[in-house]
Amino acid sequence: MYLETFILLLLFFIFVFMIGQLVKDNSIVDIGWGAGFVLSAWYNFLRNPESGLKGILILAAISIWGLRLTYHIAKRNLGKPEDYRYIEMRKRWGNRFVLLKAFFNVYFLQMMIQYVVTLPVVYGNKTQQEMQWFNWFGVLLWGIGFFFESFGDYQLKQFKRNPANKGKLMDQGLWSLTRHPNYFGDSAMWFGIFLIAITNIGGIWIIVGPALMTFFLVFVSGVRLLEKKYEGRKDFEAYKQKTSAFIPWFPKKVNGR
Repeated sequence: MYLETFILLLLFFIFVFMIGQLVKDNSIVDIGWGAGFVLSAWYNFLRNPESGLKGILILAAISIWGLRLTYHIAKRNLGKPEDYRYIEMRKRWGNRFVLLKAFFNVYFLQMMIQYVVTLPVVYGNKTQQEMQWFNWFGVLLWGIGFFFESFGDYQLKQFKRNPANKGKLMDQGLWSLTRHPNYFGDSAMWFGIFLIAITNIGGIWIIVGPALMTFFLVFVSGVRLLEKKYEGRKDFEAYKQKTSAFIPWFPKKVNGR
């Protein structure tokens, strides 16, 4: 099942790559990101229907998360220029071997990351065992993560809709507890799926999936990249001092406030 999932994701990302080149927009891969997880989750579930309640829960969790994320990004990105991150990549690549560089630096890289992250999904569908307390704790953790990601995105969207907030920094609601509620939620959901999938200590190795997702969210494409964009802004520096970077916590008092 591991090899089959790898091949399935490779074919899917080749397909997304072809679309990206047709529309001349590599940020299309962001829309395909969530859909790829849903595809592999359904494939593994249908190949292992005897996985029972655990398989159903994993399938439901991935489907809800992936489809919401795909819709959210598609609605935000479609009809707009290519994301600035991919524009910067094009500038660094130059004019030689652009297609190869685009495929391996964007699509193939994301496919490899997705394959590692999705290992708990494959493992969870391969193992048949009654749900234990830590599996149910995984369901709870996934629910907390989904709330932070989806409601955090909703609050940010409502904030941006208000013309009075133009140029201002979002620091209300869940964004007062963590500077990145959507990224924290994403990480929590994947650790939740890991806990749903695991059966015993022998399967602890699949923690590499949520660990890799969290590493990229915090140190590569998420927190670090986004905060670099706001470096030097006075309102952001003040926000940084009082608000947790990732794990939600109560705001700190700064200068007695």
